[in-house]
Amino acid sequence: MELLELPHTRTPDEVRQYYDVKESVGLAPHVVKQRLAKFGPNELPAEEGKPLWQLVLEQFDDLLVKILLLAAVISFILALFEEDEDEKVTAFVEPFVILLILIANAIVGVWQERNAESAIEALKEYEPEIAKVIRQDKVGVQRIRARELVPGDVVEISVGDKIPADVRITSIKSTTLRVDQALLTGESVSVMKYVEAIPDPRAVNQDKKNVLFSGTNIAAGKCVGIVIGTGLDTEIGKIRTEMVETESEKTPLAQKLDEFGEQLSKVISVICVTVWAINIGHFSDPSHGGSWVKGAIYYFKIAVALAVAAIPEGLPTIITTCLALGTRRMAKKNAIVRSLPSVETLGCTSVICSDKTGTLTTNQMSASKFFVMKDVKDNAAAFHEFTVSGTTYEPKGDVFYEGRRADLSQFEALPELATICAMCNESAIDYNDAKGVYEKVGEATETALTVLVEKMNIMGTELTRLSKAQLSNACNQAIASLYNKEVTLEFSRDRKSMSCYCSPSKISKATGNKMFVKVPGLLMSLLFISSTLYVFSKISSLVYAKSEMIGIT
Repeated sequence: MELLELPHTRTPDEVRQYYDVKESVGLAPHVVKQRLAKFGPNELPAEEGKPLWQLVLEQFDDLLVKILLLAAVISFILALFEEDEDEKVTAFVEPFVILLILIANAIVGVWQERNAESAIEALKEYEPEIAKVIRQDKVGVQRIRARELVPGDVVEISVGDKIPADVRITSIKSTTLRVDQALLTGESVSVMKYVEAIPDPRAVNQDKKNVLFSGTNIAAGKCVGIVIGTGLDTEIGKIRTEMVETESEKTPLAQKLDEFGEQLSKVISVICVTVWAINIGHFSDPSHGGSWVKGAIYYFKIAVALAVAAIPEGLPTIITTCLALGTRRMAKKNAIVRSLPSVETLGCTSVICSDKTGTLTTNQMSASKFFVMKDVKDNAAAFHEFTVSGTTYEPKGDVFYEGRRADLSQFEALPELATICAMCNESAIDYNDAKGVYEKVGEATETALTVLVEKMNIMGTELTRLSKAQLSNACNQAIASLYNKEVTLEFSRDRKSMSCYCSPSKISKATGNKMFVKVPGLLMSLLFISSTLYVFSKISSLVYAKSEMIGIT
Protein backbone atom coordinates (compact mmCIF):
# COMPACT_ATOMS: atom_id res chain seq x y z
CA MET A 1 0.00 0.00 0.00
CA GLU A 2 1.18 3.48 -0.91
CA LEU A 3 0.16 6.79 0.62
CA LEU A 4 -3.12 8.24 -0.59
CA GLU A 5 -2.57 10.92 -3.23
CA LEU A 6 -4.39 14.24 -2.78
CA PRO A 7 -6.24 13.14 0.39
CA HIS A 8 -7.83 16.60 0.72
CA THR A 9 -9.83 15.94 -2.46
CA ARG A 10 -11.31 12.69 -1.11
CA THR A 11 -14.34 12.30 1.12
CA PRO A 12 -13.94 10.77 4.62
CA ASP A 13 -15.51 7.51 3.39
CA GLU A 14 -13.02 7.30 0.52
CA VAL A 15 -10.12 7.82 2.93
CA ARG A 16 -11.40 5.09 5.28
CA GLN A 17 -11.92 2.74 2.36
CA TYR A 18 -8.44 3.38 0.93
CA TYR A 19 -6.70 2.62 4.24
CA ASP A 20 -9.15 -0.22 4.99
CA VAL A 21 -9.98 1.02 8.47
CA LYS A 22 -13.13 1.56 10.53
CA GLU A 23 -13.18 4.70 12.65
CA SER A 24 -14.74 2.93 15.62
CA VAL A 25 -12.17 0.11 15.95
CA GLY A 26 -9.00 1.26 14.14
CA LEU A 27 -6.24 -0.88 12.65
CA ALA A 28 -5.41 -4.44 13.61
CA PRO A 29 -2.00 -5.07 15.31
CA HIS A 30 -0.63 -7.11 12.39
CA VAL A 31 -1.54 -4.31 9.94
CA VAL A 32 0.22 -1.77 12.16
CA LYS A 33 3.32 -3.96 12.18
CA GLN A 34 3.34 -4.29 8.40
CA ARG A 35 2.91 -0.58 7.79
CA LEU A 36 5.51 0.33 10.39
CA ALA A 37 8.00 -1.87 8.56
CA LYS A 38 7.05 -0.25 5.22
CA PHE A 39 6.85 3.43 6.16
CA GLY A 40 9.19 3.50 9.16
CA PRO A 41 8.71 5.28 12.49
CA ASN A 42 6.83 8.56 12.65
CA GLU A 43 9.77 10.83 13.36
CA LEU A 44 12.21 13.03 11.51
CA PRO A 45 15.57 11.29 11.22
CA ALA A 46 18.27 12.76 13.39
CA GLU A 47 20.78 14.79 11.44
CA GLU A 48 24.10 12.99 11.24
CA GLY A 49 26.71 15.15 12.89
CA LYS A 50 30.08 15.60 11.25
CA PRO A 51 32.98 13.76 12.88
CA LEU A 52 35.47 15.87 14.80
CA TRP A 53 38.27 15.35 12.28
CA GLN A 54 36.07 16.61 9.46
CA LEU A 55 35.09 19.71 11.42
CA VAL A 56 38.77 20.40 12.11
CA LEU A 57 39.72 20.01 8.44
CA GLU A 58 36.91 22.37 7.38
CA GLN A 59 38.43 25.12 9.50
CA PHE A 60 41.55 24.98 7.26
CA ASP A 61 39.52 25.04 4.03
CA ASP A 62 40.37 28.69 3.36
CA LEU A 63 42.96 30.12 0.95
CA LEU A 64 44.51 32.50 3.47
CA VAL A 65 44.73 29.74 6.06
CA LYS A 66 46.30 27.40 3.50
CA ILE A 67 48.92 30.02 2.58
CA LEU A 68 49.72 30.53 6.25
CA LEU A 69 49.93 26.77 6.79
CA LEU A 70 52.27 26.39 3.83
CA ALA A 71 54.44 29.25 5.08
CA ALA A 72 54.59 27.66 8.53
CA VAL A 73 55.61 24.29 7.08
CA ILE A 74 58.34 25.85 4.93
CA SER A 75 59.61 27.94 7.87
CA PHE A 76 59.68 24.82 10.04
CA ILE A 77 61.66 22.85 7.44
CA LEU A 78 64.15 25.68 6.99
CA ALA A 79 64.51 25.95 10.79
CA LEU A 80 65.52 22.28 10.90
CA PHE A 81 68.42 22.97 8.52
CA GLU A 82 69.58 26.07 10.38
CA GLU A 83 73.26 25.61 11.25
CA ASP A 84 73.65 28.43 13.76
CA GLU A 85 72.50 27.07 17.13
CA ASP A 86 71.55 30.51 18.48
CA GLU A 87 69.46 31.35 15.44
CA LYS A 88 67.99 27.83 15.26
CA VAL A 89 65.86 28.37 18.38
CA THR A 90 64.65 31.73 17.07
CA ALA A 91 63.83 30.19 13.69
CA PHE A 92 61.30 27.84 15.28
CA VAL A 93 59.40 30.73 16.91
CA GLU A 94 57.84 31.96 13.67
CA PRO A 95 56.24 28.66 12.51
CA PHE A 96 55.17 27.93 16.08
CA VAL A 97 53.32 31.26 16.39
CA ILE A 98 51.62 30.77 13.02
CA LEU A 99 50.48 27.26 13.94
CA LEU A 100 49.26 28.50 17.34
CA ILE A 101 47.07 31.13 15.65
CA LEU A 102 45.65 28.59 13.19
CA ILE A 103 44.91 26.09 15.96
CA ALA A 104 43.13 28.75 18.03
CA ASN A 105 41.06 29.69 14.98
CA ALA A 106 40.13 26.03 14.40
CA ILE A 107 39.16 25.49 18.05
CA VAL A 108 36.77 28.47 18.04
CA GLY A 109 35.16 27.33 14.77
CA VAL A 110 34.72 23.71 15.90
CA TRP A 111 33.33 24.76 19.28
CA GLN A 112 30.73 27.01 17.67
CA GLU A 113 29.55 24.36 15.19
CA ARG A 114 29.30 21.74 17.95
CA ASN A 115 27.13 24.09 20.01
CA ALA A 116 24.90 24.77 17.00
CA GLU A 117 24.46 21.05 16.31
CA SER A 118 23.43 20.49 19.93
CA ALA A 119 20.89 23.31 19.68
CA ILE A 120 19.46 21.93 16.44
CA GLU A 121 19.17 18.49 18.01
CA ALA A 122 17.26 20.10 20.89
CA LEU A 123 14.61 21.21 18.40
CA LYS A 124 13.41 17.59 18.26
CA GLU A 125 11.91 18.19 21.70
CA TYR A 126 9.16 20.15 19.96
CA GLU A 127 8.00 17.02 18.13
CA PRO A 128 4.91 15.48 19.77
CA GLU A 129 5.73 12.48 21.95
CA ILE A 130 2.26 11.11 22.67
CA ALA A 131 -0.66 10.33 20.36
CA LYS A 132 -4.23 9.24 21.18
CA VAL A 133 -5.13 6.41 18.84
CA ILE A 134 -7.93 3.88 18.35
CA ARG A 135 -6.73 0.32 17.57
CA GLN A 136 -8.29 -3.11 17.65
CA ASP A 137 -5.97 -4.44 20.37
CA LYS A 138 -7.67 -2.27 23.00
CA VAL A 139 -11.17 -0.91 23.54
CA GLY A 140 -11.51 2.85 23.31
CA VAL A 141 -8.80 5.49 22.97
CA GLN A 142 -5.28 4.56 24.01
CA ARG A 143 -2.15 6.67 24.38
CA ILE A 144 0.93 5.55 22.48
CA ARG A 145 4.25 7.04 21.47
CA ALA A 146 3.81 9.29 18.46
CA ARG A 147 6.70 7.59 16.64
CA GLU A 148 4.63 4.38 16.51
CA LEU A 149 1.87 5.91 14.36
CA VAL A 150 1.40 4.53 10.84
CA PRO A 151 -0.65 5.70 7.83
CA GLY A 152 -4.27 4.62 8.34
CA ASP A 153 -4.24 4.97 12.13
CA VAL A 154 -7.37 6.54 13.62
CA VAL A 155 -6.35 9.35 16.00
CA GLU A 156 -8.31 11.56 18.35
CA ILE A 157 -7.13 15.14 18.86
CA SER A 158 -8.55 17.81 21.18
CA VAL A 159 -7.77 21.38 22.27
CA GLY A 160 -4.21 21.83 23.50
CA ASP A 161 -2.90 18.73 21.70
CA LYS A 162 0.01 18.90 19.31
CA ILE A 163 -0.84 17.08 16.09
CA PRO A 164 1.41 13.97 15.88
CA ALA A 165 1.29 13.42 12.08
CA ASP A 166 -0.47 14.69 8.97
CA VAL A 167 -4.13 13.81 9.53
CA ARG A 168 -7.19 13.90 7.27
CA ILE A 169 -10.16 14.96 9.40
CA THR A 170 -13.03 12.46 9.19
CA SER A 171 -15.34 13.77 11.91
CA ILE A 172 -15.49 16.81 14.20
CA LYS A 173 -16.73 16.18 17.75
CA SER A 174 -17.36 19.84 18.62
CA THR A 175 -19.25 22.70 17.05
CA THR A 176 -16.04 24.14 15.57
CA LEU A 177 -12.43 23.12 15.12
CA ARG A 178 -9.66 25.73 15.04
CA VAL A 179 -5.95 25.03 14.52
CA ASP A 180 -2.89 27.20 15.11
CA GLN A 181 -0.66 26.32 12.16
CA ALA A 182 1.61 29.38 12.23
CA LEU A 183 4.57 26.95 12.50
CA LEU A 184 3.94 25.79 8.95
CA THR A 185 2.05 28.53 7.11
CA GLY A 186 2.87 31.66 9.10
CA GLU A 187 -0.79 32.51 9.71
CA SER A 188 -0.94 34.64 12.85
CA VAL A 189 -4.47 33.55 13.83
CA SER A 190 -5.92 30.07 14.10
CA VAL A 191 -7.85 28.71 11.12
CA MET A 192 -11.14 26.88 10.90
CA LYS A 193 -11.09 23.25 9.80
CA TYR A 194 -13.84 21.23 8.14
CA VAL A 195 -14.58 17.66 7.08
CA GLU A 196 -15.80 18.29 3.53
CA ALA A 197 -13.56 17.41 0.58
CA ILE A 198 -11.78 20.20 -1.32
CA PRO A 199 -12.01 19.58 -5.08
CA ASP A 200 -8.98 21.67 -6.08
CA PRO A 201 -6.05 19.25 -6.65
CA ARG A 202 -3.59 22.16 -6.65
CA ALA A 203 -4.66 23.56 -3.28
CA VAL A 204 -1.80 24.88 -1.13
CA ASN A 205 -1.46 24.06 2.56
CA GLN A 206 -3.39 27.18 3.59
CA ASP A 207 -6.36 25.99 1.54
CA LYS A 208 -6.39 22.41 2.83
CA LYS A 209 -9.05 23.06 5.44
CA ASN A 210 -9.67 19.35 6.03
CA VAL A 211 -6.08 18.37 6.83
CA LEU A 212 -4.18 18.75 10.11
CA PHE A 213 -0.42 19.14 9.78
CA SER A 214 2.17 17.54 12.02
CA GLY A 215 3.62 19.81 14.71
CA THR A 216 0.74 22.32 14.73
CA ASN A 217 -1.66 22.77 17.65
CA ILE A 218 -5.39 22.47 18.20
CA ALA A 219 -6.63 25.87 19.41
CA ALA A 220 -10.28 24.93 19.93
CA GLY A 221 -12.48 21.89 19.46
CA LYS A 222 -12.08 18.13 19.14
CA CYS A 223 -11.93 15.80 16.16
CA VAL A 224 -11.12 12.32 14.89
CA GLY A 225 -9.02 11.74 11.79
CA ILE A 226 -6.95 9.24 9.83
CA VAL A 227 -3.17 9.51 9.54
CA ILE A 228 -2.17 10.19 5.92
CA GLY A 229 1.53 10.94 6.36
CA THR A 230 4.26 10.14 8.89
CA GLY A 231 7.93 11.06 9.30
CA LEU A 232 9.44 12.51 6.13
CA ASP A 233 6.12 12.12 4.31
CA THR A 234 4.56 14.93 6.38
CA GLU A 235 4.63 18.54 5.22
CA ILE A 236 7.22 19.35 7.90
CA GLY A 237 9.26 16.36 6.74
CA LYS A 238 9.14 17.57 3.13
CA ILE A 239 10.47 20.95 4.21
CA ARG A 240 13.32 19.25 6.07
CA THR A 241 14.16 17.17 2.99
CA GLU A 242 14.33 20.28 0.82
CA MET A 243 16.60 21.97 3.35
CA VAL A 244 18.97 19.01 3.43
CA GLU A 245 19.13 18.84 -0.38
CA THR A 246 19.77 22.56 -0.74
CA GLU A 247 23.33 23.29 -1.79
CA SER A 248 25.08 25.77 0.44
CA GLU A 249 26.47 28.93 -1.09
CA LYS A 250 29.36 30.99 0.17
CA THR A 251 28.41 34.11 2.05
CA PRO A 252 29.44 37.57 0.76
CA LEU A 253 32.16 37.70 3.41
CA ALA A 254 33.56 34.32 2.38
CA GLN A 255 33.53 35.35 -1.28
CA LYS A 256 35.37 38.60 -0.51
CA LEU A 257 37.93 36.76 1.62
CA ASP A 258 38.52 34.28 -1.21
CA GLU A 259 39.02 37.12 -3.68
CA PHE A 260 41.34 38.87 -1.25
CA GLY A 261 43.29 35.65 -0.66
CA GLU A 262 43.71 35.00 -4.39
CA GLN A 263 44.91 38.53 -5.09
CA LEU A 264 47.20 38.51 -2.07
CA SER A 265 48.69 35.12 -2.98
CA LYS A 266 49.42 36.28 -6.54
CA VAL A 267 51.06 39.52 -5.38
CA ILE A 268 53.10 37.73 -2.70
CA SER A 269 54.21 35.02 -5.12
CA VAL A 270 55.38 37.60 -7.69
CA ILE A 271 57.23 39.63 -5.05
CA CYS A 272 58.91 36.58 -3.50
CA VAL A 273 60.03 35.17 -6.86
CA THR A 274 61.26 38.62 -7.89
CA VAL A 275 63.23 39.10 -4.63
CA TRP A 276 64.77 35.67 -4.97
CA ALA A 277 65.52 36.10 -8.72
CA ILE A 278 67.24 39.51 -8.48
CA ASN A 279 69.64 38.09 -5.92
CA ILE A 280 70.80 35.18 -8.10
CA GLY A 281 74.05 37.04 -8.71
CA HIS A 282 74.75 37.10 -4.95
CA PHE A 283 74.27 33.36 -4.41
CA SER A 284 78.04 32.78 -4.66
CA ASP A 285 78.93 35.68 -2.37
CA PRO A 286 81.84 34.85 0.03
CA SER A 287 79.57 35.70 2.99
CA HIS A 288 77.68 32.49 2.23
CA GLY A 289 80.89 30.45 2.27
CA GLY A 290 81.23 30.61 -1.49
CA SER A 291 78.51 27.96 -1.91
CA TRP A 292 75.87 28.73 -4.54
CA VAL A 293 73.38 26.37 -2.84
CA LYS A 294 73.76 28.04 0.56
CA GLY A 295 73.25 31.43 -1.05
CA ALA A 296 70.12 30.22 -2.80
CA ILE A 297 68.72 28.87 0.49
CA TYR A 298 69.57 32.11 2.31
CA TYR A 299 67.67 34.29 -0.15
CA PHE A 300 64.84 31.74 -0.23
CA LYS A 301 64.48 32.27 3.54
CA ILE A 302 64.29 35.99 2.96
CA ALA A 303 61.56 35.48 0.34
CA VAL A 304 59.57 33.22 2.71
CA ALA A 305 59.96 35.67 5.58
CA LEU A 306 58.71 38.41 3.29
CA ALA A 307 55.70 36.28 2.34
CA VAL A 308 54.87 35.49 5.97
CA ALA A 309 55.20 39.16 6.90
CA ALA A 310 52.81 40.17 4.11
CA ILE A 311 50.10 37.70 5.18
CA PRO A 312 47.73 38.99 7.91
CA GLU A 313 48.05 36.04 10.29
CA GLY A 314 45.51 37.43 12.73
CA LEU A 315 42.80 38.05 10.12
CA PRO A 316 41.13 34.57 10.31
CA THR A 317 41.17 34.64 14.09
CA ILE A 318 39.77 38.17 14.28
CA ILE A 319 36.98 37.29 11.82
CA THR A 320 36.12 34.09 13.69
CA THR A 321 36.12 35.90 17.05
CA CYS A 322 33.85 38.69 15.78
CA LEU A 323 31.42 36.21 14.23
CA ALA A 324 31.40 34.13 17.42
CA LEU A 325 30.55 37.21 19.48
CA GLY A 326 27.74 38.01 17.04
CA THR A 327 26.47 34.45 17.35
CA ARG A 328 26.37 34.67 21.14
CA ARG A 329 24.36 37.90 20.97
CA MET A 330 21.90 36.25 18.57
CA ALA A 331 21.67 33.17 20.80
CA LYS A 332 20.44 35.41 23.63
CA LYS A 333 17.58 36.36 21.29
CA ASN A 334 16.78 32.64 20.74
CA ALA A 335 18.34 32.61 17.24
CA ILE A 336 20.30 29.45 16.43
CA VAL A 337 23.30 29.95 14.13
CA ARG A 338 24.89 26.82 12.81
CA SER A 339 27.61 28.30 10.61
CA LEU A 340 29.60 31.32 11.76
CA PRO A 341 29.68 33.08 8.35
CA SER A 342 25.88 33.03 8.34
CA VAL A 343 25.95 35.81 10.96
CA GLU A 344 27.62 38.11 8.45
CA THR A 345 24.98 37.36 5.80
CA LEU A 346 22.31 39.12 7.86
CA GLY A 347 24.52 42.22 7.98
CA CYS A 348 24.72 42.23 4.17
CA THR A 349 20.94 42.02 3.77
CA SER A 350 19.57 45.17 2.17
CA VAL A 351 15.93 44.12 1.64
CA ILE A 352 13.70 41.91 3.85
CA CYS A 353 10.51 40.69 2.17
CA SER A 354 7.68 39.83 4.55
CA ASP A 355 3.95 39.24 4.24
CA LYS A 356 1.02 40.40 6.33
CA THR A 357 0.43 37.14 8.19
CA GLY A 358 2.40 38.17 11.25
CA THR A 359 5.36 35.82 10.85
CA LEU A 360 7.66 38.48 12.30
CA THR A 361 5.59 38.92 15.48
CA THR A 362 5.61 36.92 18.71
CA ASN A 363 2.02 35.83 18.01
CA GLN A 364 1.09 36.71 21.60
CA MET A 365 -1.99 38.63 22.67
CA SER A 366 -2.87 40.35 25.92
CA ALA A 367 -5.78 42.32 27.35
CA SER A 368 -4.66 45.93 27.79
CA LYS A 369 -8.01 47.64 28.45
CA PHE A 370 -11.55 46.65 29.43
CA PHE A 371 -14.72 48.60 30.17
CA VAL A 372 -17.87 48.07 32.20
CA MET A 373 -21.05 50.09 31.83
CA LYS A 374 -21.44 52.88 34.35
CA ASP A 375 -24.65 54.66 33.47
CA VAL A 376 -27.12 55.21 30.68
CA LYS A 377 -28.33 58.73 30.04
CA ASP A 378 -30.12 59.97 26.97
CA ASN A 379 -29.31 56.72 25.14
CA ALA A 380 -25.57 57.46 25.62
CA ALA A 381 -23.64 54.83 27.52
CA ALA A 382 -20.91 55.81 29.99
CA PHE A 383 -18.17 53.34 30.92
CA HIS A 384 -15.66 52.69 33.64
CA GLU A 385 -12.31 52.28 31.87
CA PHE A 386 -9.63 49.95 33.28
CA THR A 387 -6.07 49.45 32.02
CA VAL A 388 -4.03 46.28 32.53
CA SER A 389 -0.24 45.99 32.78
CA GLY A 390 1.78 43.12 31.31
CA THR A 391 2.02 42.03 27.67
CA THR A 392 3.05 38.37 27.85
CA TYR A 393 1.29 35.20 29.01
CA GLU A 394 2.86 35.49 32.46
CA PRO A 395 -0.06 35.82 34.93
CA LYS A 396 1.43 38.86 36.62
CA GLY A 397 0.13 42.39 36.29
CA ASP A 398 -2.10 45.03 37.86
CA VAL A 399 -5.43 46.57 36.95
CA PHE A 400 -5.57 50.37 37.09
CA TYR A 401 -8.54 52.71 37.23
CA GLU A 402 -8.08 56.46 36.70
CA GLY A 403 -4.31 56.11 37.03
CA ARG A 404 -4.38 54.21 40.34
CA ARG A 405 -4.44 50.53 41.20
CA ALA A 406 -8.08 49.58 41.12
CA ASP A 407 -10.08 48.16 44.03
CA LEU A 408 -12.04 45.65 41.97
CA SER A 409 -14.42 44.85 44.82
CA GLN A 410 -16.05 48.26 44.31
CA PHE A 411 -17.41 47.28 40.90
CA GLU A 412 -20.19 44.69 41.07
CA ALA A 413 -20.02 43.89 37.34
CA LEU A 414 -16.39 42.70 37.45
CA PRO A 415 -17.06 39.29 39.09
CA GLU A 416 -19.44 38.52 36.24
CA LEU A 417 -16.89 39.66 33.67
CA ALA A 418 -14.17 37.46 35.22
CA THR A 419 -16.58 34.52 35.40
CA ILE A 420 -17.44 34.82 31.70
CA CYS A 421 -13.74 35.05 30.77
CA ALA A 422 -12.98 31.91 32.80
CA MET A 423 -15.99 29.75 31.98
CA CYS A 424 -16.59 30.73 28.35
CA ASN A 425 -13.07 29.64 27.51
CA GLU A 426 -11.30 26.50 26.27
CA SER A 427 -7.72 27.77 26.64
CA ALA A 428 -5.21 27.73 29.49
CA ILE A 429 -1.72 28.83 30.46
CA ASP A 430 1.10 26.30 30.80
CA TYR A 431 4.44 26.91 32.54
CA ASN A 432 7.35 25.46 30.57
CA ASP A 433 10.01 24.43 33.09
CA ALA A 434 12.67 23.90 30.42
CA LYS A 435 12.33 27.43 29.00
CA GLY A 436 11.18 29.14 32.18
CA VAL A 437 8.30 30.90 30.39
CA TYR A 438 4.51 30.76 30.32
CA GLU A 439 2.97 29.44 27.09
CA LYS A 440 -0.55 29.33 25.69
CA VAL A 441 -2.62 26.19 25.30
CA GLY A 442 -5.36 26.89 22.77
CA GLU A 443 -6.51 30.10 21.11
CA ALA A 444 -4.36 33.21 21.65
CA THR A 445 -7.35 35.50 22.21
CA GLU A 446 -8.90 33.17 24.77
CA THR A 447 -5.55 32.74 26.52
CA ALA A 448 -5.39 36.54 26.82
CA LEU A 449 -8.72 36.42 28.69
CA THR A 450 -7.38 33.61 30.89
CA VAL A 451 -4.38 35.78 31.83
CA LEU A 452 -6.74 38.70 32.52
CA VAL A 453 -8.66 36.58 35.04
CA GLU A 454 -5.40 35.73 36.83
CA LYS A 455 -4.41 39.40 36.99
CA MET A 456 -7.85 40.43 38.31
CA ASN A 457 -8.01 37.66 40.98
CA ILE A 458 -11.56 38.74 41.62
CA MET A 459 -12.17 36.04 44.27
CA GLY A 460 -9.06 36.91 46.30
CA THR A 461 -7.40 33.52 45.76
CA GLU A 462 -4.31 32.97 47.94
CA LEU A 463 -1.30 32.93 45.58
CA THR A 464 1.75 33.47 47.79
CA ARG A 465 2.57 29.80 48.42
CA LEU A 466 1.90 28.53 44.91
CA SER A 467 4.60 27.40 42.47
CA LYS A 468 4.98 28.98 39.04
CA ALA A 469 3.15 26.04 37.47
CA GLN A 470 0.27 26.35 39.96
CA LEU A 471 0.05 30.10 39.35
CA SER A 472 -0.81 29.42 35.70
CA ASN A 473 -4.54 28.85 36.26
CA ALA A 474 -5.18 29.26 39.99
CA CYS A 475 -7.81 32.02 39.71
CA ASN A 476 -9.48 30.40 36.70
CA GLN A 477 -9.73 27.09 38.54
CA ALA A 478 -11.23 28.82 41.58
CA ILE A 479 -14.00 30.28 39.40
CA ALA A 480 -14.47 27.04 37.45
CA SER A 481 -14.98 25.13 40.71
CA LEU A 482 -18.22 27.08 41.28
CA TYR A 483 -19.94 25.72 38.16
CA ASN A 484 -20.42 22.52 36.20
CA LYS A 485 -20.26 22.91 32.45
CA GLU A 486 -23.28 21.23 30.94
CA VAL A 487 -23.09 22.33 27.31
CA THR A 488 -20.51 24.33 25.36
CA LEU A 489 -21.15 25.91 21.98
CA GLU A 490 -17.83 26.98 20.48
CA PHE A 491 -17.43 30.14 18.47
CA SER A 492 -18.52 29.83 14.84
CA ARG A 493 -18.76 32.14 11.88
CA ASP A 494 -22.54 31.73 11.81
CA ARG A 495 -23.30 32.32 15.51
CA LYS A 496 -20.44 34.83 15.98
CA SER A 497 -20.40 33.99 19.66
CA MET A 498 -19.40 31.35 22.19
CA SER A 499 -21.84 30.07 24.81
CA CYS A 500 -21.44 27.92 27.89
CA TYR A 501 -24.46 26.58 29.80
CA CYS A 502 -23.53 25.87 33.43
CA SER A 503 -25.13 24.66 36.61
CA PRO A 504 -23.97 25.60 40.15
CA SER A 505 -21.57 23.20 41.84
CA LYS A 506 -21.98 21.95 45.40
CA ILE A 507 -19.69 24.66 46.80
CA SER A 508 -21.31 27.47 44.84
CA LYS A 509 -23.73 29.96 46.43
CA ALA A 510 -25.30 30.71 43.06
CA THR A 511 -28.88 29.67 42.39
CA GLY A 512 -30.24 28.50 39.08
CA ASN A 513 -28.45 27.60 35.89
CA LYS A 514 -26.61 30.22 33.85
CA MET A 515 -25.72 30.72 30.25
CA PHE A 516 -22.43 32.58 29.79
CA VAL A 517 -22.08 34.21 26.37
CA LYS A 518 -18.99 35.78 24.81
CA VAL A 519 -19.50 37.86 21.65
CA PRO A 520 -16.32 39.29 20.08
CA GLY A 521 -17.12 42.69 18.58
CA LEU A 522 -15.84 44.24 15.39
CA LEU A 523 -13.16 46.16 17.26
CA MET A 524 -11.74 42.97 18.71
CA SER A 525 -11.21 41.45 15.27
CA LEU A 526 -9.56 44.62 14.00
CA LEU A 527 -7.12 44.66 16.90
CA PHE A 528 -5.70 41.25 15.95
CA ILE A 529 -3.36 43.27 13.72
CA SER A 530 -1.59 44.92 16.65
CA SER A 531 -1.56 41.74 18.74
CA THR A 532 -3.47 43.55 21.49
CA LEU A 533 -6.90 42.53 22.70
CA TYR A 534 -9.33 45.13 23.94
CA VAL A 535 -12.20 43.65 25.89
CA PHE A 536 -15.41 45.68 25.88
CA SER A 537 -17.79 44.41 28.53
CA LYS A 538 -21.51 45.07 28.54
CA ILE A 539 -23.10 43.06 31.32
CA SER A 540 -26.77 42.21 31.27
CA SER A 541 -28.76 39.90 33.55
CA LEU A 542 -31.82 38.38 31.91
CA VAL A 543 -33.96 36.00 33.95
CA TYR A 544 -35.80 33.25 32.05
CA ALA A 545 -37.51 30.66 34.22
CA LYS A 546 -34.73 30.21 36.81
CA SER A 547 -32.03 30.42 34.14
CA GLU A 548 -29.77 33.44 33.99
CA MET A 549 -27.94 34.58 30.86
CA ILE A 550 -24.81 36.73 31.22
CA GLY A 551 -22.89 37.99 28.23
CA ILE A 552 -19.67 39.77 27.36
CA THR A 553 -19.28 41.67 24.11
